Amino acid sequence: MKSSGNRRNDLVYRMDKALGDGLERVIRAHHRRRLGRIGWSDAFDPSAGIWCAGAPPPRKGNSIEVLIDGAEAFPAIVEALRAACSSVYFAGWHVTPDFVVSSSDSEVVAASKLFQELGEEVDIRILLWAGAPLPPPFSPSRRGVRSICDELGRGRRTRVAVDSKERPLHCHHEKIIVIDGELAFVGGIDMTNLAGDRMDSNRHPARGAIGWHDATTRLRGPIVADVARHFEMRWGEVTGEWVPPTQEPAVAGNVEVQVVRTVPEKIYGSMPRGDFRILEAYVRALRAARHFIYLENQFLWSSEIVKILADKLHDPPSEDFRLLMLLPAKPSTGMDDTLGQLAVLEAADGGAGRMLACTLY
Repeated sequence: MKSSGNRRNDLVYRMDKALGDGLERVIRAHHRRRLGRIGWSDAFDPSAGIWCAGAPPPRKGNSIEVLIDGAEAFPAIVEALRAACSSVYFAGWHVTPDFVVSSSDSEVVAASKLFQELGEEVDIRILLWAGAPLPPPFSPSRRGVRSICDELGRGRRTRVAVDSKERPLHCHHEKIIVIDGELAFVGGIDMTNLAGDRMDSNRHPARGAIGWHDATTRLRGPIVADVARHFEMRWGEVTGEWVPPTQEPAVAGNVEVQVVRTVPEKIYGSMPRGDFRILEAYVRALRAARHFIYLENQFLWSSEIVKILADKLHDPPSEDFRLLMLLPAKPSTGMDDTLGQLAVLEAADGGAGRMLACTLY
């Protein structure tokens, strides 16, 4: 027999669950209506297959290397930038000019110095998010970003532009570098210590700054042209300057790769419908999974993604299906959202033991 306290707790739990489930359904319905109005319904219900429909298509003949954490990524980026002969396209969320990208007994190289030491013949274009249009505590501020742009462009022909074309409370978050139209870096690591020091290693030692676990990819081959053309599109939209399209590089490996992106609708004139193929790629991959899904992410927020995972747990595609998730112990924001979504997955698992969520300290 349950006590009155237990009955009250059960009632609160059921009410909270009903409210949460209802809210998630409303959010998913809103997202479907929004994308349906602009012709992107297929992002939620794509046809069979791994590759996304539309352009750019998957490209064969590439090499791809995953560089995990800043201590592995930045040396490769610095080496590639110093070898640049003709052009550098750089897009990021934020840059701290004095962020140390390379250090040794003989020299310490900050981000601003790295760009300034490149040859005068190298066409350098840096594109940053313009910053938060709202006052503190939102950051970086637009005034601060303008000051950073002045410093990055000082003393040479470096062109720096800021992109303020965004939806309310959104930001430009991509981090891409294209060098000589032959080599590209695409990933999640900015040259900044804002909100955390990106120069962190796989060991993540205790130190005076907040650490940062992330990755970037080093790409060679025809896929580099697709990365470059995305930058060229954004640069043209922001500055009004036409940039000659990068020519497709020669084959550099045997890996097939496709560039996918998220571009909100009505942001750029050349893309009035936007592009939502990152969502499409996730949906395709997760729905196709038969035996195992490993998910490592900063947050677990997306109701659409969690719904797919929950369906897999509730009705597993194979007897040995397992879901393993690695999430941060102390996310910078959104802890309640992540915990709520984990509860949805735990309920879908129903004690079957197919799901494991863990973290690293």
